[in-house]
Amino acid sequence: MTEPDFTDTPDLDLPGGPPDDLNGDLHDELPDAATVTIPDGARVWLVPTPVGNLGDITLRALEVLRAADAVACEDTRRTGALLTHLGIRKPLVRLDAHTMGRAPQVLERYARLAYVSDAGTPGISDPGAELVAAALAADVPVEALPGATAFVPALVLSALPTGRFTFEGFLPRSGRDRKERLAAVAARAETSVLYESPHRLHATLTDLGGACGPERAASVTRELTKRFEETVRGTLAELAAHFESGVRGEIVVVVAGRPEGESVGAEVDHAARARELAGQGLSTRDIRDLLIREGLRKNDAYALALQATSDA
Repeated sequence: MTEPDFTDTPDLDLPGGPPDDLNGDLHDELPDAATVTIPDGARVWLVPTPVGNLGDITLRALEVLRAADAVACEDTRRTGALLTHLGIRKPLVRLDAHTMGRAPQVLERYARLAYVSDAGTPGISDPGAELVAAALAADVPVEALPGATAFVPALVLSALPTGRFTFEGFLPRSGRDRKERLAAVAARAETSVLYESPHRLHATLTDLGGACGPERAASVTRELTKRFEETVRGTLAELAAHFESGVRGEIVVVVAGRPEGESVGAEVDHAARARELAGQGLSTRDIRDLLIREGLRKNDAYALALQATSDA
């Protein structure tokens, strides 16, 4: 078999999907959990896959994928397209957040199982950790290969301190849990690293500005290792303004730790700030724009600005 050619190092946005015989879910063929017997010599490999540029696959990852009896993954079509590009044909079985309960049956069927996430290192913001727990509970050894991940290069590119940092993953979308996590980021002395989706990026930057203060240093890195890779550095207010109109791609947000001597938990009275600006003769639009740069959501800023100018 001809080895894959990485000289052109394309991105991971591969068209199409795998051949039909690689795109099986195998759900109906797996034995009942009560009858599972793990074969001798069973092993699980956690195999990192490129977050973008296909040239980032490691030689060891290729070796393990070729040696495995099957490849478990979150999305059989995405992983099938990757394996087709790499010239590797293996049975695929879906093990995602909804199907991880059948991991013991998969381990019985395929003694040498490689597990990959959609991109990056399995076990980081995906169900890989659940597979590790299931394998160890069945006395199956697990081996994690080093390789591609998104948060480490984004942290380094941020130009913020890297000696100590906390990886937050994805923040809760709303409610008390989100407020508590935002408060934790604001109070933390070390750098924080977060993942975020494109359509929630502006809201998260705005919320971070409200919790940490609009002048807290941060960076946004998107499309890592791809053609349109970008890292934007600045204050949280500047970043919120920069990305207000939307953005595409996979995103990592890095936030500086709390500056020494800065009080924890102090909240800005945005209503009072709006009244102050109105008293200075600023228009509703100018007050709104300033409040947004200081960390408020667009709708909240407009409501306070409108009220302040009406009362003035």
